[in-house]
Amino acid sequence: MWEATLETIYMASISLVLTFVFGILLGLLLFLTDTGNLWENKGIQTVTAAFVNIFRSVPFIILIVLLIPFTTFIVGSFLGPSAALPALIIGASPFYARLVEIALREIDKGVIEAAKSMGASNRQIIFKVLLPESLPALVSGITVTAIALVSFTAMAGVIGAGGLGDLAYRHGFQRSREDVTLMATIIVLVIVFIIQFIGDRLTNKLDKR
Repeated sequence: MWEATLETIYMASISLVLTFVFGILLGLLLFLTDTGNLWENKGIQTVTAAFVNIFRSVPFIILIVLLIPFTTFIVGSFLGPSAALPALIIGASPFYARLVEIALREIDKGVIEAAKSMGASNRQIIFKVLLPESLPALVSGITVTAIALVSFTAMAGVIGAGGLGDLAYRHGFQRSREDVTLMATIIVLVIVFIIQFIGDRLTNKLDKR
């Protein structure tokens, strides 16, 4: 049980960090290349939006199977916690990217225009206006994404990624050990509650409204 818990935490934490980075980049690209924004470019915006929509829409269990050749090439195997990481990151990053885009759209346009009028460069607007102003929403979004990633790790466990999902399925369900399944479920719920608590505290601390 302890080993399975550590595997779940490993998969969720590593994929969360990379999802945060790629999600921010994709979200910024979606926002900045849209009509009327700093890097307005319809072609790039359309391609990025298509990528995000496709991978956000594919059910995670199917995505894992589709990515088996890619995962095997990158990791060397499609089994184990590390093998689940590519699917977790590719599955969660577009989801978070949309949350990032929504957070950026909620920023008052007047703040951006004021920064422009003061001679701020695009880089300064991004790092000193857009990201700081949207930070509470970004933290709230990554909290939601982190909880989704925990559930993704459980699904990945069913096809050999390890973790609590694998434990609940192989040692609990297949062997009719309801106690194992129940304990794995409780641990997952505890992890989710901890993530939500930390996320809520950070969001409230950062929100200066």
